[in-house]
Amino acid sequence: MSLPARSTTGAARRRRGVVAAALAAVAVASLAATPVASAERSRPVHDKALQAGLEALVKDGTLPGALMSVRGRDGRVTNYTAGVGDIRTRSKVPTDGYVRIASSTKMFTAVAVLQLAGDGKLSLDDAVEKHLPGVVRGTGAGAAIDGRNITIRQLLNHTSGLTREMPLMPQGILPIRDRYFEARELLDAALAEAPTFAPGQDRVWMYSNAGYVLLGLVAQKAAGRPLAEVITNQIINRAGLEETYYPGPGDRDIRAPHPRGYLFARNDKGEPIPGELVDITRFDPSIAGAAGQMIATPSDVNKFLVALQDGRLLKPRQLAEMRQAIEAPGFPAGWRYGLGTIEMKLSCGVTAYGHGGDADGFQTRTAITSDGRAVTLAVTNDEAGRAEVLDFFDKALCAAK
Repeated sequence: MSLPARSTTGAARRRRGVVAAALAAVAVASLAATPVASAERSRPVHDKALQAGLEALVKDGTLPGALMSVRGRDGRVTNYTAGVGDIRTRSKVPTDGYVRIASSTKMFTAVAVLQLAGDGKLSLDDAVEKHLPGVVRGTGAGAAIDGRNITIRQLLNHTSGLTREMPLMPQGILPIRDRYFEARELLDAALAEAPTFAPGQDRVWMYSNAGYVLLGLVAQKAAGRPLAEVITNQIINRAGLEETYYPGPGDRDIRAPHPRGYLFARNDKGEPIPGELVDITRFDPSIAGAAGQMIATPSDVNKFLVALQDGRLLKPRQLAEMRQAIEAPGFPAGWRYGLGTIEMKLSCGVTAYGHGGDADGFQTRTAITSDGRAVTLAVTNDEAGRAEVLDFFDKALCAAK
């Protein structure tokens, strides 16, 4: 469930004209001025250059399918597809289909925590110990880890020093695809891993899924309710997201319609075999938990971010905190990390805010510019074409139409 630098049918399905937007790069004072739901409607006219670029991504078949939702500066939505949704049947990619949004889940987890801060139920500078006394104590190689020395803010911006590894999947997803994991099990495995640095040490940064798993437990404790319920009630329902959900225990499928997700097959040495793909659409996402478990359509991810930027989800102070970004070594040039969101300097000189993620079988990228152009892009192989996907994502955000 890393970032770019590494089944039931929905009852309220489709509303093809629902727009979207992602995180805002706009200043807090200008958020309310961005056109939102009242301007949202579908537009059938496609940008030919964007369609051609999307088709180029899938041309050699290593990325079987691609789907994208674009919210123009005028508030209108255009949905794009390319490639195939199923390499066996050669079916089309469903327009605005459901995908695993992977680490874009971190935006939802961060919003839940920031809402709790806005309600006075926690402070971002609280030690984790205050909310989970005695829980965060390292063992073995992780003996130096101590919740008394880690703050909620450090978890949010990845300066806690918790491991970047996912120790419960040393051989990847295939051997554990049907295994259910409790959040505490994920945390305990991470606490046995050596920390990458001391919390907050000289602004050292290292992406950590374990940190967001821990944030999910903090949010549950502060709210007094399960994290999935908190996210559903306080974010999904409040923003009117009809095609976004947090899979429940045992839910290994993706709601229909959806493209299928793929991995490269591997040889006896564990090396990928180019051109040979394995279907990994169905697996238990609990291995990612609060760091990457959620599922949504591209247009609904954008819709979430519209609600975030227009103040329906966070108070101005908390939204400003969310966008306080720091240097993130290993990310593309011009990218910095805030509290569950990434500040992106685009090739056209514009700043956008968003996130992205790689769940097995799916790559997703999402962001919004200060003037309201939003793009959510998904492709159906998380192991191929990452640089090309990022380059096209930048072009889509910078496009004039």
